[in-house]
Amino acid sequence: MSTEVKQSKSLLHSALLKVISEKLSLIALIIVGIYFLVAILTSAGILASDWNKEVGASYMPPSSSIIFGTDIFGRSVFQKVVKATETAVAIGIVVSCISILIGTTMGMIAGYFGGFIDELIVWFYTTFSSIPSIMLLVAIAFILGKGTMTVFLSLGVTSWVGLCRIVRAEVMKHKEREYVHAANAIGATHSRKLIKHILPNISHLLIINFTQTFDAAVKSEVILSFLGLGVVGRPSWGTMIDDSKLELSRGVWWQLAAATLAMFVIVLAFNILGDALRDALDPKLKGK
Repeated sequence: MSTEVKQSKSLLHSALLKVISEKLSLIALIIVGIYFLVAILTSAGILASDWNKEVGASYMPPSSSIIFGTDIFGRSVFQKVVKATETAVAIGIVVSCISILIGTTMGMIAGYFGGFIDELIVWFYTTFSSIPSIMLLVAIAFILGKGTMTVFLSLGVTSWVGLCRIVRAEVMKHKEREYVHAANAIGATHSRKLIKHILPNISHLLIINFTQTFDAAVKSEVILSFLGLGVVGRPSWGTMIDDSKLELSRGVWWQLAAATLAMFVIVLAFNILGDALRDALDPKLKGK
């Protein structure tokens, strides 16, 4: 293992220790962990498996027996919020992975090979980014139709450009370093140099981007749901907020409040965690 890779792992380890040592970022990490745990338990059917069950009359207000009240069908809003956590976490993870896969692959290819390939990829993402993201998002969703897979793909393929630019610049810098030249001297292939040597040294950028893309995906799902292009057949915070726009005129505020609160907490936690990781992983930001 090269010295550069060892330094990269050491940097990630020290960054994690720094995040844990700070009270605010530790609280954010715990909150994110709780959300992920709830999503796993919900997916396994341990929590909120009966979210569709009628538990009371229509539009019952919040009480000690029914937290966050009921919706128009008498279903528990709290159970819907818990079930929607599974949807939100799934959207955040899948969209972030799609974005990282596309952005990292294209950025590494452009930065490493340069020349015509670099110019072609730069032209593509420049043209792609010139299209207003909301218009592109809605257009893809209209073409694919409603559904969870539509949300995954439409958000994933529209959120990779920023990471591609960053990865391209970093790879251009790293490919001139001694450890890459040493790998080249012993006959390492292009793919080995990219995956085995360069990728581990830019992995901190991917971690930071994951936290940023995750909360952006959760918020964007609300926009798609508000436009009628979001998740169907299961609860999501976006569909709950969309449903509540007609309920507010009747004084029914608890579904909007519950979904907004659940989304606010995880987005805030990811923002705090992302800032902490950025400060810990990016040496240029230390001391600022």
